[in-house]
Amino acid sequence: MAKPPARIAGDLLDEHGTTYAQQAGIRLADRPAPLFQLLVLANLLSARIGADIAVAAARELWAAGLTTPARMRDSGRAERVAALGRAGYRRYDESTATRLRAMSEQLLADYRGDLRRLRADGGADLAALGRLLQAFPGIGPAGAQIFLREAQGVWSLEPVFDAKALEGARRAGLPADPEALAGLVAPADRARFAAALVRRALQK
Repeated sequence: MAKPPARIAGDLLDEHGTTYAQQAGIRLADRPAPLFQLLVLANLLSARIGADIAVAAARELWAAGLTTPARMRDSGRAERVAALGRAGYRRYDESTATRLRAMSEQLLADYRGDLRRLRADGGADLAALGRLLQAFPGIGPAGAQIFLREAQGVWSLEPVFDAKALEGARRAGLPADPEALAGLVAPADRARFAAALVRRALQK
């Protein structure tokens, strides 16, 4: 007998229900520093590089003290490249180091370093928030969706299950529909569930 969808969802949460923010050591909350760190992580995950390497690169940046937009802006290029290199973030280390500084400068200029101001501008409109996020260097449609997928709980957004999460749902035998998926878990678990589905999609 096939497992009911709610059971499949529960098993996925048990096995893979760690958000990428948690894995990167971000204590996600609706505050400037962790939201900036999530934006950095979304930038790193957007490159065609393994998710584990991107997460490791984020942790190296935090270890170097680059946890706020001001610190990222004021850091030396060599410092950023070295942190990315220690995580094995090759091929994209030079360009990403440049983008991270430019992104931080723009965040400080446009929102005084506080992404809650972007949230206020976009409201609860996912499309509007996605467009605002894509104004940052290195954040395209995929990066914006990664950010919103992880931030949906702290920003009280409608369910966010991006293309990769929906692919994971199909692989797991679940409906590839955001509303249907959201109904399988508690609202507080939606970001964890979305991350679990992404990991299911990435399994070989």
